[in-house]
Amino acid sequence: MKEVQTVLVVDDEKSIAELLRDFLENEGFHVKTAGDASQALAVFEQSTIHCMILDIMMPGQNGFDLCRHIRENSDVPILFLSARSGDADKIRGLALKADDYIVKTASPGEIVARVKAVLRRAGSQPEYNRKVLRYGNLSLDLSTREVWLDGEIIALTPKEYELLQLLAEHPKHVFSYDRLLEKFWDGVGDKHTVRVHLSRLREKIEADPNHPKLIVNVWGIGYRFMGE
Repeated sequence: MKEVQTVLVVDDEKSIAELLRDFLENEGFHVKTAGDASQALAVFEQSTIHCMILDIMMPGQNGFDLCRHIRENSDVPILFLSARSGDADKIRGLALKADDYIVKTASPGEIVARVKAVLRRAGSQPEYNRKVLRYGNLSLDLSTREVWLDGEIIALTPKEYELLQLLAEHPKHVFSYDRLLEKFWDGVGDKHTVRVHLSRLREKIEADPNHPKLIVNVWGIGYRFMGE
């Protein structure tokens, strides 16, 4: 059975988002919608998205900024949707590695056709929707929750994976014991709880767990991820 592809429509104009959803669903797509960048990121991180239709002018973070953020870890096809037809916005959007630029005066049918076109092009690139973090010989595939070390999958518990993903997504950021305890254990436990889990994680990903290079201690505070 062919996989149903999911399109994320990001537009603060609810009527436009709903109109595109209706046309896309009529063509067999599954559609999710978001009204701003923060909502879009939440949906993107929690779902498998095959294509994004992204409005440029939105309250808060604009479409260009959201595209830049997503392109740090993903090659998912992105189509900019704008009320403006000027070349400057189009050039800027394509410079951010967007796959297409559509003016809002285009018919819904044309927009659906553009979505199908970029998905056909992406179909020849198997990893287009994979969100992968790479740090030397360590890779995290955020789409499949797989961790690879020296080309081999490393078996992690769900808690170990979630800890590693949080740290790896925020390199050099210091996470305190209290923050980790609150996030992963609902505040139940103490520093020892965090240390035990981080120690087990280091045993699996560090070349020398006694002298870690990836997850390092910030003495008296917590931990930071040092991958480049």
